[in-house]
Amino acid sequence: MILPRYHIAPSRIPGAGKGLFLDEPVARGRLVTAPDDIRKVYKFNEIEALPDAHALLAATVRWFEDRYTVSPEWPDECYINHSFSPCGLWHLGFVFALDDLAPGTEITVDYRHLLAPGQEEDFRDATTGQAIVGYSWAQSLTASTAQLQTLIASPKFEQSAVDCG
Repeated sequence: MILPRYHIAPSRIPGAGKGLFLDEPVARGRLVTAPDDIRKVYKFNEIEALPDAHALLAATVRWFEDRYTVSPEWPDECYINHSFSPCGLWHLGFVFALDDLAPGTEITVDYRHLLAPGQEEDFRDATTGQAIVGYSWAQSLTASTAQLQTLIASPKFEQSAVDCG
């Protein structure tokens, strides 16, 4: 579920297709998306064994440890694009704003958190040209937890939580 008002439009990232753009401001540390319709999770080798596995990999996202969802119906969350310098933090299926985000901001996350360990995307990072290769579960959880801790420990997060409550 996407919490703020948003729209889908052509991405500003070269080669990315469409992107998800905010229609309202989101304060640093606040949620942008939250999981709401996870019907089944698979082990990665179960997805690889499916007859249409290659086609499904673009719609496959790691949620935790070695469990993944497959969403070939492309809900709007699937229009969140990759960046090595994202404005959103992917943490266990939630996306948090890494800074105060203005209306018109295109939401991006680091896809290395969503991929299987060592899995390489079919495309490269548009800014750096570097390969996008999945983190191990330990790397992903360690990095995203540390970033989340920094976000929620800030006085600005405390104030925005009071304003929202």
